[in-house]
Amino acid sequence: MIEVKNLVKKYGNHLAVDHLDFTVEKGQIYGFLGPNGAGKSTTMNIITGYISATEGQVLINGHDIFEEPENAKKAIGYLPEIPPLYMDMTSKEYLQFAAELKKIPKDQRKRMINEVMELTKIDSVKDRLIKNLSKGYRQRVGLAQAILGYPEIIILDEPTVGLDPKQIIEIRDLIKELSKKHTVILSSHILSEVSALCDHVLIISNGKLVASDTPEHLGELMAGSNTVVLTVKGSTEKIKSVLNSINEIRDYQITKSMESGSKDIKIQMKSQTDIREKLFFTFAEQRCPILMMDSTKISLEDVFLELTSKEQINEEIPENLQEEVEVKVEEEEQNESNL
Repeated sequence: MIEVKNLVKKYGNHLAVDHLDFTVEKGQIYGFLGPNGAGKSTTMNIITGYISATEGQVLINGHDIFEEPENAKKAIGYLPEIPPLYMDMTSKEYLQFAAELKKIPKDQRKRMINEVMELTKIDSVKDRLIKNLSKGYRQRVGLAQAILGYPEIIILDEPTVGLDPKQIIEIRDLIKELSKKHTVILSSHILSEVSALCDHVLIISNGKLVASDTPEHLGELMAGSNTVVLTVKGSTEKIKSVLNSINEIRDYQITKSMESGSKDIKIQMKSQTDIREKLFFTFAEQRCPILMMDSTKISLEDVFLELTSKEQINEEIPENLQEEVEVKVEEEEQNESNL
């Protein structure tokens, strides 16, 4: 569906996107993650054709976003973090306007607008001015605009930011529903949301792609992703003897326990093999009772922090480049408007 090849974006000497390569397959929900300043939004804006790239290529269904923008953009529905809404229009008027911009055939507009309003549950506010709607409903109107025309790819930048818990659940359910017929790319700072919704995760750091895999497999690949914590009654020497005899253990830490005569142990495995049973019988042979045992697996939050902390993230563009960057962005936006 999407091929990003050797993508580079520079603002002066500041490298916002650094030779990025990835592909997006049909019929999945992709989570696009990265710290502030990592190049996430810049990449999404390039994919949607909002800004140009310094180098590289973006193909949407085989169409180059820079060479064939009209054909490429037909396949994309985009909801920016701040939806581009006209406050003095009603929800229905705004969707009618968006339908004209998307060149949806006149004989299909009414039906399609009614369908997306029903899907996003904004029927009840279709005749109200957008400026009088809550943030949750404004987000829904923006989402209805993105869905209008039923593009094959829907790109959502922070779709649940600022919403209350009930609205967040409703938007998540809607995204799951959309994924049945569309490919969805979702950018979010809520890692639990990405973990719950997404089939595949792309993590970008300092303009580079540092991970691309399923949330589950990312956890398995991380060193120390499988950890066992236990409390064992016995001497340090006996405990070390048992732990050193088990080949699957990569590392361990022994500390004094609150339990009298016991030790707290944290074990990191070399692989995802479950060694709890082996620990139980080996300690039992040495007559060292296990008083507590618990296993944990690394979360997406842990993966994200470990991968993105390996590089220094420049969250802000250097001051001496700020003015130059702003001028370049304004020029690009003006060129886009003229087109």
